[in-house]
Amino acid sequence: MIYKLLPTVEWDDARAVGHLVGSAVDRQDGFIHLSAADQVVETARRHFTGATGLTLLTVDPERLGDGLRWEPSRGGQLFPHLYGPLPVAAVVSTQTLPADQPAADAVAALLA
Repeated sequence: MIYKLLPTVEWDDARAVGHLVGSAVDRQDGFIHLSAADQVVETARRHFTGATGLTLLTVDPERLGDGLRWEPSRGGQLFPHLYGPLPVAAVVSTQTLPADQPAADAVAALLA
């Protein structure tokens, strides 16, 4: 499985239309940033410190087709990048992060 951490409001919008087009950063970069299980806690730490109202999506990479590519990013690690919208049907589960816990700690607890 691979993961997408995002504001819950963006997930609500995606469910309403059937797909996620990504955040402003995703759209600027031309792909949806995703993380492997061993990367998502650091992603939360780097990009979501202090943020509340977040949801962690668990995504089945088999449901993403040819648009999914593993490309070098942070420190040369290969990260999953999705070129194109993320279909809601590819999301196998969601977890709302508690607002009273740092995002990285909450993600780590969910994946433990």
